[in-house]
Amino acid sequence: MTGDDFRLTPQRRAVLDVVAAAPDHPTAAEVLERVRDVVPEVGAATVYRTLSLLVETGQVAELRLGHGSPTRYDRTVEHHGHLLCERCGGVVDVHVPLSPALLEDTAGPHGFQVSTYDLRVLGRCADCRTDPPSHPS
Repeated sequence: MTGDDFRLTPQRRAVLDVVAAAPDHPTAAEVLERVRDVVPEVGAATVYRTLSLLVETGQVAELRLGHGSPTRYDRTVEHHGHLLCERCGGVVDVHVPLSPALLEDTAGPHGFQVSTYDLRVLGRCADCRTDPPSHPS
């Protein structure tokens, strides 16, 4: 399915609008909750299918962060990196200029042809660096 074949129903529009307006990188469950604020009767399957279609048509990026973290969604589809907080799970977009020449210089000697890249920087966000660790009672 191409972007031209994608019929933007009111429910699909609501999903796209929620992801586009998200100040964070919401999970599918968070998208569902936010869409239901606008379209209360929308079903979970509709939201999940729509997210898949938006990814497939290149309108939304899917972030698979691994380590048991849920998939997150990002309206910024052009190449960029992410700062990932190891404590709270926060995700922040960062733009790091990785030129095709740099990628080729890095991958070429290994006989590797780059098709895309994903830059992730792990650490702790400012809030988590200043908050003391929580201890179970």
